[in-house]
Amino acid sequence: MTETTTEAESAAERTTAGGHRREGPPEGDGRKFRPEIQGLRAVAVLLVVLYHVWLGRVSGGVDVFLMISAFLMTGQFVARHRKGQRTKLFKHWAHVFRRLLPAAAVTIAGTVLATVVFLPATRWATVLEQGVASLVYAENWLLQRDAVDYYAQDHSLASPFQHFWSLSIQGQIFVLFPILFVLLGALARRFRLRYERLLALAFGMIFAASLVYSIVDTALNQTQAYFSLWARIWEFAFGSLLALAIDRVRVRPVVAVVIGWAGLAAIVACGLALNVETAFPGAIALWPTLSAAAVILAAEHGGALGVHRFLSSRPLRKLGDISYGLYLWHWPVLVIALVWRDKDRAGWLLGTAAIVVSLVLAYVTIRFVDRPWRAWKWPERRLRNAVLGIAACALVAVLPIASVQLSIQTKSNAAEAKANVDNPGAAALTPGFTSQASPTAQVLPLAQNLPDDWYGLPSKCSSDLHVPSTLTKNCSMDNAGPAASKTIVVVGDSHAEQWMSALEPVAQQHGWRVVALLLGGCIYTPSVQTPNTPCNTFNSQVSSYLAANPPTAVFMVGTVAAPSSSEETLTPGLGATVSSLTAKGVDVVAVRDNPRFTFNMADCVVRNGGTSSECSPSLASVLAPQDPLAAFAAQHADRFTAIDMTDLICPNGICGGVIGNTYVYLDDNHLTKTYAATMSAMLGERLLSGTGWTS
Repeated sequence: MTETTTEAESAAERTTAGGHRREGPPEGDGRKFRPEIQGLRAVAVLLVVLYHVWLGRVSGGVDVFLMISAFLMTGQFVARHRKGQRTKLFKHWAHVFRRLLPAAAVTIAGTVLATVVFLPATRWATVLEQGVASLVYAENWLLQRDAVDYYAQDHSLASPFQHFWSLSIQGQIFVLFPILFVLLGALARRFRLRYERLLALAFGMIFAASLVYSIVDTALNQTQAYFSLWARIWEFAFGSLLALAIDRVRVRPVVAVVIGWAGLAAIVACGLALNVETAFPGAIALWPTLSAAAVILAAEHGGALGVHRFLSSRPLRKLGDISYGLYLWHWPVLVIALVWRDKDRAGWLLGTAAIVVSLVLAYVTIRFVDRPWRAWKWPERRLRNAVLGIAACALVAVLPIASVQLSIQTKSNAAEAKANVDNPGAAALTPGFTSQASPTAQVLPLAQNLPDDWYGLPSKCSSDLHVPSTLTKNCSMDNAGPAASKTIVVVGDSHAEQWMSALEPVAQQHGWRVVALLLGGCIYTPSVQTPNTPCNTFNSQVSSYLAANPPTAVFMVGTVAAPSSSEETLTPGLGATVSSLTAKGVDVVAVRDNPRFTFNMADCVVRNGGTSSECSPSLASVLAPQDPLAAFAAQHADRFTAIDMTDLICPNGICGGVIGNTYVYLDDNHLTKTYAATMSAMLGERLLSGTGWTS
């Protein structure tokens, strides 16, 4: 990984994993070749790969890489300052990223092409988005967004670019830390201060502040903190502090032998002893970083029995040479192999094959892309040349991404132009319907667009609705004004929201206003406390708002279906919810939940076809034999309307993935916007019939 890259700066190439190693005496900058770091990098990448492939766990090896990268970068800048050299930031950044991008761009391009060949089209949009984010060193921000975004697709499926989160953080550090080095260097020269003391003070403060932030953020939202630059920056600061201190610390040889081997053992054991993926990057991440520091420190004084003798061995140094390429390739190879073979974990054969393929790709990438590019002198002659080199590298990744996106858009536009005839959706179930669809018609939405086939009301809520500030970010509305004849407030989670593309056209036709107060993952159960505190708070606020501002009607989901099970139940507390609303003169419209599955219906259809028995469970296996809302409605006839759309989702007792040449589901439990919209006329008829509304 880019742990090999702070050294992408020329003087440090002697210890890079993709660069040209040079043994022998120290150069004029006073720094010596440290082969043990190359070996430590090899151990770390080997742990990352083996833990991912064989154990399905995170090893902590990435944290070692993060610390090493700052250790080497700090040594370079200190050496420059000692020699009186000044860094031109733009030239420095161009130099660094010109050397980082070739291997990364080739990996991104290869992964995109493999995605098109081996992954279902439903995964393409996510992979393309993350490919772009990885190219511009923003993958960690994208993963942070998705970690707290309920509507982000494929939470259970790893992206082949997910490992770029650490490379992205390093890329951000390679921009930020040089600014600090240069500013403090100028300050030291201007006021005749000691440069290294200034650095120690600055990095000490960064270390302390970031570590505290990391501990707090990890406790509050570990999933998001895991990808956070600010929760990780202390690991880099620690590497910088180690670089500043290492020449000033003396360790007895016997002690060095002990702490060196103990540190290496602790690095290896970290992923086994700790659940790194769910506990990091708080204080517990000190384990691998302190262990790596012990190894580096011990290598200075370990003698003949020191751990550095093992780490400097030829096999580890050779593996260290390709560690960047191995980190880049191992994850997409593993993910694509698992999807291709339809497996959750790699067995010994598939795992071995993935490792071998990754090693071959890593060697080829470093040998024939990375090293020749580093050796090319033309980009180093002037800044413009370096920028052109960076642009050329970026094009290697951009061209396949753009080509796939253009192909998707072209096919989508052509299919949508014929949608009225070729893609009737639920209209195909109406009596007397005669299909006029072309035999070669595309199923809509295109599989590549399925993850984004979601509907939201077009506007933020206006002030006349008097929505409190605590709810405004979760409030949206259609374009009807306050003079609308009726106001319908939709409450609940995504299973209520998915009906918006069917409900809004009905409202528009009759001059009603639709307002949505929704929070993903939060069923509307204001009278029932759940383990999810944010949901309890949100539901309580919505309930208070509705009591103070009674609308004409509230639209919600009245049952909860269990994945691939007939254990369907009423929404918890439905009786209390309906009673409190109808007491205020509010009509309540409850729609029956749609079937949910233990498998991704959209992926199943893409792999096996819409008529496959694997993608067509019986209605009896996914919903209760009798609609729970029917009996409930009989007891709450006044102002309560139950609507069951199941016959349009599971016609003839079969819940298939395609109806009327339209995808019904976008994942394992959500209806597509496209299919829901085709049910609009039928929803309107049942709504008017049930409520008795005339307009």
